[in-house]
Amino acid sequence: MFAVADRGPGIPLPERERIFEPFYRPAGAAADAGGAGLGLAIARRLAELQGGAIEYADRPGGGSIFLMRLPADSTPGVLVKS
Repeated sequence: MFAVADRGPGIPLPERERIFEPFYRPAGAAADAGGAGLGLAIARRLAELQGGAIEYADRPGGGSIFLMRLPADSTPGVLVKS
């Protein structure tokens, strides 16, 4: 499991699934805020292709937590070299 957390404003409840849609930008987002709205969509699809998932959670005290869960390889004796 990987977690990324911030102390930003968080994500309003109605937008929590939409943030994973390609090119989604929240209403009122500045046009020059940067990013194309693809990062979370790509991350979710990569996780799903590997049998995992990515999700959003509120961070206690304010902010966001994004959790990516990926299955572990249970094949004995496998060593991955790079």
